[in-house]
Amino acid sequence: MILPTGYSDEARALWDAATALNRAAATVSPRAVGLPPLLFFTDPERTPRPWETAARLPAGSAVVYRAFGAADAVGTGRRLREATLGADVRLLVGRDLDLAQAVGADGLHLPEREAARAVEIRAAHPDWLLTAAWHGAPQPLMEGLDALILSPVFPAGGASSAKPALGVAGFQDRVRSIAAPVYALGGVSALNAGELRGSGACGLAGVDAVQSAFR
Repeated sequence: MILPTGYSDEARALWDAATALNRAAATVSPRAVGLPPLLFFTDPERTPRPWETAARLPAGSAVVYRAFGAADAVGTGRRLREATLGADVRLLVGRDLDLAQAVGADGLHLPEREAARAVEIRAAHPDWLLTAAWHGAPQPLMEGLDALILSPVFPAGGASSAKPALGVAGFQDRVRSIAAPVYALGGVSALNAGELRGSGACGLAGVDAVQSAFR
């Protein structure tokens, strides 16, 4: 998956690192095959116009739309759906099943505390991509899920700013402790993404770094 012309060096570095991790994970785990290498997580404050970034994402990536109860959630979700539909970019919605169904999303991303919902959601939507947050607790729930998103790997902004970073070694230890695809989230950028090579990550996830690279 090579980026066409027109992308910045920052975008290429991030995408190259993400796809390299994805290929490596797929060679050792069938569960990683077909997963998006790169996830763009939206945030109402940090990504006020997420559809613009979504429209620039390369084919094969995905958007995780986190509305956090915003009044314009459906409108923004539909703009994201318009930007991703037909571009081979999948759209996931954070936590809100009704919103995901309303905008025709391709899946759902669950908070760690609600990971058990994946079994019921999987039964109703067998073709959806289902992910859940993971903050390193032993034996995370995986039934019904396609992948976990482990954070923060590096010092991060937003809600993760107060949490201690796992570091590459800490991330790698946790990934090796479970038999599931795991994305790296938190402070990941084009500058440090290469440090995750060999960590077992199935791809990269980000907010600011993805928005900065694909603008």
